[in-house]
Amino acid sequence: MRAVSSLASFLAASPLFKDLSREMREELARIAVERSFTRGQMVFSQGEEGRGFYVVVEGRVKVFKLSFQGKSQILNIVLPGEPVGEVAVFQGTSYPAYAQAMEDSRLLYFPRDAFVALIRGNPSLALGMLAVLSKRLRRLAGLVEEISLKEVPGRLAAYLLRLVGDGGDREVRLKVTKGQLAEMLGTSPETISRSLARMSSMGLLEVKGARVKILDPDTLEELAHKGRLVGRGGEEP
Repeated sequence: MRAVSSLASFLAASPLFKDLSREMREELARIAVERSFTRGQMVFSQGEEGRGFYVVVEGRVKVFKLSFQGKSQILNIVLPGEPVGEVAVFQGTSYPAYAQAMEDSRLLYFPRDAFVALIRGNPSLALGMLAVLSKRLRRLAGLVEEISLKEVPGRLAAYLLRLVGDGGDREVRLKVTKGQLAEMLGTSPETISRSLARMSSMGLLEVKGARVKILDPDTLEELAHKGRLVGRGGEEP
């Protein structure tokens, strides 16, 4: 277990806790429990009682749902500094999805009862959580819209544009495998490969392994909005 001051310093870099006072972060550090997970190990399962939530320290955690047929749909990939399982803490219910370590990971666990007690004494902590929940909700709503209304090239274009963000750098690195990306976008790895190849042949992208360089951001933006890509002669990718 790391010292309270060390954990408090880590929490200061987390979007969830960065606006809190040093004293409040130290209070949070005192109730936090460090837990380690090996690659592929479940952090929690859907339906399991939500007795607390986690913040990723090192590694990555995927949050996903399973259909009755056993098909996986990734809802989110949680990176260092981000929370996972926080919905159950506010609702006082079971976890609504599965969470699994994508690689060897270290997480901080915050027990629900102790965390809620801190919230009662510091409403700003609740505001920070609500901001994170709102962002997650917008992301989830966008995912549902893309899978329901857009074809795979449109979903892929929207995903790549999210990776680029506002930084202006047109080259991004895919931090997930094609299989994981397919799970996120509700398709198959083969369809992802065909879409990338088609978009490359049209001069929209340049793909080298896990690196993707966006050559025509305007057309990619149009594709992300329209949801489908039609080439010469009306062919689909």
